[in-house]
Amino acid sequence: MAAVDGDWEVTVKSPMGDQKSVLTINSDGDSFTGKMQGSLGSMDIANGSVSGNTLSWKMDMTVPMPMTLDCTATVDGDSITGEVKAGAFGSMPVSGTRKA
Repeated sequence: MAAVDGDWEVTVKSPMGDQKSVLTINSDGDSFTGKMQGSLGSMDIANGSVSGNTLSWKMDMTVPMPMTLDCTATVDGDSITGEVKAGAFGSMPVSGTRKA
């Protein structure tokens, strides 16, 4: 199991307030699959890539409006921090911890 794998309890600080989700990461070499599931539903990870402890991926959001989210995050032990770029809404910080 890679250092980035697991279920992460994350919070995205969005214009609509804090959005809490569970980010699931399943890495395979320099790529990964998974999903982010929260109050606005579930989004599958697309184009997931792993470089050391740094992750980058895209997600297609449908609620409250359709848009593609560009995400990056860095894993440090049991912590994860990064940002979600949401088109015209700009960048939103994301952070969280690995679920035990």
